[in-house]
Amino acid sequence: MGRNMTVTERTTMKSQLNDILVAISWGVLARDYFTKSASWFYNKFNGIDGNGKPTDFNAEERAQLKGALCDLADRIRKAADSIET
Repeated sequence: MGRNMTVTERTTMKSQLNDILVAISWGVLARDYFTKSASWFYNKFNGIDGNGKPTDFNAEERAQLKGALCDLADRIRKAADSIET
């Protein structure tokens, strides 16, 4: 799990996706792939809801996020392939 984490620490989705964190507009992803608000997404992403309580993506939302990232990857690849060199 990266650094020495205790059993009580949770890995947030944000920490799992740290490598691409600044490369994606997460608010747009929330709107386009989840039809949810940016604040809903960021709460789940950060692992803390608006009341300061722990929250997380459920199994269905995790699958939806995985699909969204795969779709974006495909779209980026197609855009890159369209560039003539």
